Amino acid sequence: MLDLPRFVTAPHHVRALDFGHVLVLINYRSNHVQCLFPAAAALWTATARTGRLDTMAAALAAPLLTSGLLIPRPTATPWPAPVVAPPAPPSWGGAEHPAGTGRPRTSRHHGATAAAALASVLAIRTAGPARYAMQRVTTVLNAAVSTCRRPATAAQATDAVLAVRQACWYSLARTACLEESAAIVLLLAARRLSITWCHGVAPDPVRLHAWVETEDGTPVAEPAPTLAYTPALTIGGHHQHQP
Repeated sequence: MLDLPRFVTAPHHVRALDFGHVLVLINYRSNHVQCLFPAAAALWTATARTGRLDTMAAALAAPLLTSGLLIPRPTATPWPAPVVAPPAPPSWGGAEHPAGTGRPRTSRHHGATAAAALASVLAIRTAGPARYAMQRVTTVLNAAVSTCRRPATAAQATDAVLAVRQACWYSLARTACLEESAAIVLLLAARRLSITWCHGVAPDPVRLHAWVETEDGTPVAEPAPTLAYTPALTIGGHHQHQP
């Protein structure tokens, strides 16, 4: 049996979003996601206030420690309460979401640069252990946005999104929202233009998504359901929360 420490804390690369019916924990270093239902979520929040593990049942504490969502500390180290996220109306998992089945609209610009940006992201994602892929991607994105000098306009951002989606269409490798959104950031950073990269959670069912927003917080070339996602991690922009 795991010898439980007396004091713990949640490391800075762990995010917690409370949707009321479920608390979602994301470890951005190890790619681990954990969902806690209300009783367990209440114990997490109580422990966050004190930093003392004696408020949490051992059956819950042990897997949280093993997964790195909690780490031992020599003294009591409270951490912020979970972000309260807007709940979604019950859909019983039957909400409809658009699926991309056709060729995306194309951009006249950045074709080669977009392909290079996407290739870079794919190389970064596969350059080491899969469990640390998200950490490698976010590290590169933080470095990229630090070189930017001015925010991209809505038109510039949209053109970059279309260019990357066109490159994704021809890619033989997996290109989902993570690869697409990260490549958009790199493409714009090559021109010293900044965009806000977002990774968030939506409930019922719990699902994750990555996208980009302009400086004013408007999702770029995203369908309406993206508004159901609460950002857990953002890179770039005035509301940046780094892992």
